[in-house]
Amino acid sequence: MSRHALDELKQQIRLLDYLQAHDWRPARQLSRGRFMGLCPLHEDHQPSFLLDPHKNLFYCYGCGRGGDVIRFAELYHQVSFPRALSLLPQWRGLAPLLHEVASFYRMQLHRHSEAVAYLDRRGVSSSELIEHMRIGYAPGGCLRGWLADLGYPVEALWQAGLVTAAGYDTYRHRVVFPLEGNLYGRSLSAAAPPHRFLPGAKGGLYSWDQARLYPEVILVEGLFDYAVLWQAGFHNVTCSLGLNLNAHQFRQLCDGPRTVYLAFDADANGSGQKATQSLACRLTEQGVNVRTVALPDGHDPNSFFLQDGDARQFQSLLEAAQG
Repeated sequence: MSRHALDELKQQIRLLDYLQAHDWRPARQLSRGRFMGLCPLHEDHQPSFLLDPHKNLFYCYGCGRGGDVIRFAELYHQVSFPRALSLLPQWRGLAPLLHEVASFYRMQLHRHSEAVAYLDRRGVSSSELIEHMRIGYAPGGCLRGWLADLGYPVEALWQAGLVTAAGYDTYRHRVVFPLEGNLYGRSLSAAAPPHRFLPGAKGGLYSWDQARLYPEVILVEGLFDYAVLWQAGFHNVTCSLGLNLNAHQFRQLCDGPRTVYLAFDADANGSGQKATQSLACRLTEQGVNVRTVALPDGHDPNSFFLQDGDARQFQSLLEAAQG
């Protein structure tokens, strides 16, 4: 990419807009329109991240890193310079595209009985929950045509990861959950890989804007764990979409005084328990009050409710959680 093209990209994508889209908020305003806030690139305790919106530059006095919006994308997403260049234009046009995709998949859900039956088997039956999570279904073979009619070129769909190089839908026979700048698809077929995301970051904690309002937060591993707890009335639940939290998700848990209940899977191989112990130590070091929820061996929250667990019994597990 030429120097002129790089400068044009940086003018089109303002650093402040990109930071705010990734949940950064300034702590205070300085002279000449500059801002200070917590650094999104490391575990920051005091505002050390300086942003100059007019120059479109940042610098962190804590970790010593700085640069423009391209450099920030490199560091934040831990990708190469060429990959950052490809992510930024996608980000600019991705939100409206994913909104259309999610709307299309939501229309498909109740047209396909196999998708509704799958949700029912996973304990998802409440229409209020389906609406809250904006759950949809990707039958495959029809998304490309729908988006083409709306004016989206195939090239844009391929860059976003929605179709293959040959033009086929990448999400096929999957229940789909819209995320922050991504989509999660769970396969109905045991023959296909169970999980699918679009290329790029998985984003922050699921439904964090709602969960963060509570003084006590339940953190679970998967979206179906989230679903059964929310359906049971635990609206202070959030989800990390896997055992390993990214830096953004970790900072979200540490952004205020709260108690975090870790309700990861009680795996037979011990992976969930090890991840719980590691995360509990890290959060405690940041001053977060942590409680570890002991699920029955071999269970996750989803299977706990599927095997006749109820809200009262899960509340008992929360009350018995160890610090």
